[in-house]
Amino acid sequence: MPEPVRVRFAPSPTGYLHIGGARTALFNFLFARHHGGTFILRIEDTDRTRYQEGALQEIFESLRWLGLPWDEGPEVGGPFGPYFQSERLEIYRRHAADLVARGAAYRCFCTPERLDQVRKEQEKAKVTTKYDRRCRALSQGEERKLLDAGTPHVVRLRVPDGRAVMFDDLIRGEIVYQSDVLDDLVLLKSDGYPTYHLANVVDDHLMRITHVLRGDEWIASTPRHILLYEAFGWAPPVFAHMPVILSPDGGKLSKRKGAASVTDYRRAGYLPQALLNFLAFLGWNPGDEREVMTREEIVHAFGLEKVNPKAAVLDEVKLEWMNHEYMRKLTIDEALALVLPMWKGREFVGAGATAADSYLRAVAAQLKDRSKRLTELADNAAYFFREPGEYEEAAAKKQFKPEAAALLCDLASAVETVAPFDHASLEEKYRALAESRGVGAAKLIHPTRLAVSGLSYGPGLFELMEIIGKDKVVARMRRAAEWIRSQSQKD
Repeated sequence: MPEPVRVRFAPSPTGYLHIGGARTALFNFLFARHHGGTFILRIEDTDRTRYQEGALQEIFESLRWLGLPWDEGPEVGGPFGPYFQSERLEIYRRHAADLVARGAAYRCFCTPERLDQVRKEQEKAKVTTKYDRRCRALSQGEERKLLDAGTPHVVRLRVPDGRAVMFDDLIRGEIVYQSDVLDDLVLLKSDGYPTYHLANVVDDHLMRITHVLRGDEWIASTPRHILLYEAFGWAPPVFAHMPVILSPDGGKLSKRKGAASVTDYRRAGYLPQALLNFLAFLGWNPGDEREVMTREEIVHAFGLEKVNPKAAVLDEVKLEWMNHEYMRKLTIDEALALVLPMWKGREFVGAGATAADSYLRAVAAQLKDRSKRLTELADNAAYFFREPGEYEEAAAKKQFKPEAAALLCDLASAVETVAPFDHASLEEKYRALAESRGVGAAKLIHPTRLAVSGLSYGPGLFELMEIIGKDKVVARMRRAAEWIRSQSQKD
């Protein structure tokens, strides 16, 4: 790179950080880290009507949770602040006035009612709807009279006619727009607040942004931005527009179709390193067979030349698979640090429980590799901490026939004699009992598992029994036998 790379992620605190925004932040972060550059966070908060309380902190927390710390920006500082656009209003006004003074922009006094009427007439005539440039031709005297009368006005860019506006997108190649289809866009609104376009260009220039990496929905705005750079006499940054993300059915992302926030995925039990890995592969791949990669490996391999401009599909089945791979990689200490607060929240354990507890470590060891998400690890541990309140319905119909009551009582009596009470001894006892009864071991194992855990699935039965302990296992087996008898009496 001819100069140090500086990129920015510039969200608006109008909602939580959704997956598309997180992917944009990630690609900027990866590009900066790969080139030894600077990743900047800027908050575009000039639209106060859409500002959501709590959204700002959620954005900060989501970025940090994903492992995307910013080098400059809110709560960090930097030489090009302030990093909130609401604190930079005078800067935008000054630059808008400069464009007007140089003839690159002009004041427009048209009322919303007139603009609406113009739009309706253009729609009726089936021509491109855009401002008809009425105020572009105002004389100085006319303009002065309107200003002296205090007439509300906006500032518009004077878009040139007959221009081919071209830019070389690092992902999509050369893109050309004809200036004749572009509107004289509003730069400064009548309330003195900038539009996105003015604030974006001014900030990117003053913050010395070298590359603008953003979603493909901004492609149509880029020629306007280039004309604005020209009006200021500034060199534009390099642009790269990332592929759109589609829902699993191929449609547009929506709240019902995958456009969840980072916080939603966090609450659903996904690990940050898995979500980061998954997001990186939404439009990019390293060019080899690797799929599960650490952040550092992705940084090393990342390049915009490997980004596919075609739409990427949000495949949550793939995300869950990837999360399972990361769950398996967790150490027992790491897993417990994450799940113990969840167990406390579910009141499986007391507030004073610690990760040093050997029982908790044994439970985590049994369930960690079998859990696709942290919430599964938390929820599926219930029977290790309390008796089953009910039995899996389909399994009970199959395993808890009336004769199973006597079988469970016999097995409970046999289990009481097992010593030492470990999985090897328990398995040996069950194999011997099955042989003596002339049945397969499964005939004994399945009803026992359902009686002890309430479920038909889970870790190895004998390992499970060893952890729970002899007294509780026997008590649960006898309780299940009583339940079977009570159900038989009802029938």
